[in-house]
Amino acid sequence: MIFEAGNLYHIYNQGNNRQKIFFSNDNYLYFLTKFKEHILPHADILAWCLMPNHFHLMVYVHSVDVTISDSMTPSHTITGGSAPKIRTFNESIGLLLRSYTRAVNLKENRTGSLFKPHTKAECITKMEGITPSFYNTLSGTVINRQMIEKEYPQVCFDYIHNNPVKAGLAEQQEEWIYSSYCDLKGLRNGKLINKRRIEEFGIKF
Repeated sequence: MIFEAGNLYHIYNQGNNRQKIFFSNDNYLYFLTKFKEHILPHADILAWCLMPNHFHLMVYVHSVDVTISDSMTPSHTITGGSAPKIRTFNESIGLLLRSYTRAVNLKENRTGSLFKPHTKAECITKMEGITPSFYNTLSGTVINRQMIEKEYPQVCFDYIHNNPVKAGLAEQQEEWIYSSYCDLKGLRNGKLINKRRIEEFGIKF
């Protein structure tokens, strides 16, 4: 995955062989804590949706690399210990998925990988690299290459929140509690979403 600061990205992955990645309510909640730990240092979150066997995340990247200094102790500073580590956004996403997998494997008494090996990230503020026909809307499939650039963010945003309805898991978007829709509509006081950034890109919610 290639990230550039100042752009919006749609990040997604699914379970190996489309298997489940969330087995309980606690799994969903734990995954969200991982967003806070590994995503927010690099990016503002505009939308998210966790489905039983995959997830979607829409972010604005502000820092491709971050300095990891919390592991440094006072003695490191005094004795001139090793320099703080630089962590890339790619590395942080990998850490998120690996740490979540370890926790779920332990709890579910399972082994092996949980996710597909390659997480996808598509830039949605640039024309190049966007998969044609990827997004489905309530009015049908949208061919992205025929859309002007400023429309990409809204289409992706709507697609993410409509995932549970499209999959038959809910009749209305607000019925699926494992997405950012309820936070955006003021039905829940979630802290992950950056509404100011959403408005900056003219996205309606």
